[in-house]
Amino acid sequence: MEQTGMAEFRPTGEALSYLLSDEGRTLLDELAASELRESDLLAETTRLRKRYPRDIVAAALDLTLLRQQARKFARADQMYFTREALEQASAEAVSCYRAGRYAGYPGVADLCCGIGGDALALAGETEVVAVDLDLLRLRMAAANVAAYGHAARLHICCADVRSWDVPAGHVAWADPSRRTRGKRVFTLAQYVPPLAELLARVEHAPGAGVKLSPGVDYAELARVVGHGGYEVEIISVRGEAREAVLWLGELVTARRRATLLPGAHTLTDWPLPEPVPVKPVGRYLYEPDAAVIRAHLVEQLAVEAGMFKIDPQIAYLSSDNLVETPFATAYRVEEAMPFGLKRIRARLRAIDASELVIKKRGIGIDPEAFRRQLKLKGGAGARTVLVLTRVQKRPMALICQAILQSGGSG
Repeated sequence: MEQTGMAEFRPTGEALSYLLSDEGRTLLDELAASELRESDLLAETTRLRKRYPRDIVAAALDLTLLRQQARKFARADQMYFTREALEQASAEAVSCYRAGRYAGYPGVADLCCGIGGDALALAGETEVVAVDLDLLRLRMAAANVAAYGHAARLHICCADVRSWDVPAGHVAWADPSRRTRGKRVFTLAQYVPPLAELLARVEHAPGAGVKLSPGVDYAELARVVGHGGYEVEIISVRGEAREAVLWLGELVTARRRATLLPGAHTLTDWPLPEPVPVKPVGRYLYEPDAAVIRAHLVEQLAVEAGMFKIDPQIAYLSSDNLVETPFATAYRVEEAMPFGLKRIRARLRAIDASELVIKKRGIGIDPEAFRRQLKLKGGAGARTVLVLTRVQKRPMALICQAILQSGGSG
């Protein structure tokens, strides 16, 4: 990603050059073998400064700690990072999934490429021109792509993407920074570069993808992009919505899509033949995956899986027969009752509930404060899930048991 003004430790160019050399790799291997911890830094700094200049020691120690934290990359022990770039980089599983859309194209321009977290996956599919204003991160990107065996397919370009033209025939990928001075930003106009400026740079490309926050405001997006010809894909990893992707041009496959990794399960939008029925909660309750909710595909899931809604505005679904689906976590409803602290407390004590998990949707309470108000001592009964929500516009409490499904995340 491009510079955001955030203060972070950055190795000097000389220190990075050393760490990229054979001698530097030997030093990094030595530190990796010692299983470096934060508490070791003072002693290690003192020891290493007898052999190496100050900037090399600082860079080597910082990189060693970052490699230990970079579990999102399979070859982290061979890669180069800055802390901010690592935090903002997509998980490797996400990058590899996305890169599949670029297969078959002669080349892709990776705009705001940062340390190459996306370039290493894209280079597995096609030629990549990696563009960033930060030369230090570009050098890291080249090393990281080489760690995955694709060095010959990567071409780096130190330039401002706001004034750089995508090569003719190339599709584009862009990962604008969503932080300013170390703080997250929440509007598309605050991205660096702003989304509108990025769109102007890729408008002549056959297709493009832009990484967005998973909490993107659809109304704002429509104002910036327009109301037609684009796709929003929400990607979750093991139930956590990690990112949204704006797809444009030839890379569009639907209007909205929810994709669940690592299984690559995917759900798209389509016109509903009729409204999803709203009924009292049945024997089973379903909590849709975060990607399904953020992609506004709860009703499509209901129709495909033969479920119904329990409230017009609540993203819980229900059924009378158990439905196995990767797109939702299933719970068996043991009891449903009107919401009320004393009533809920008495019932949970009566069943000797243990390991209570509290979920809430559509009711304005703090789950942890409510847990304290329950004053349960923890019983010997089964692990219990308490769902506080609305059922047909009435506040209700649902006492449930989680069901482990072969295809889902529950």
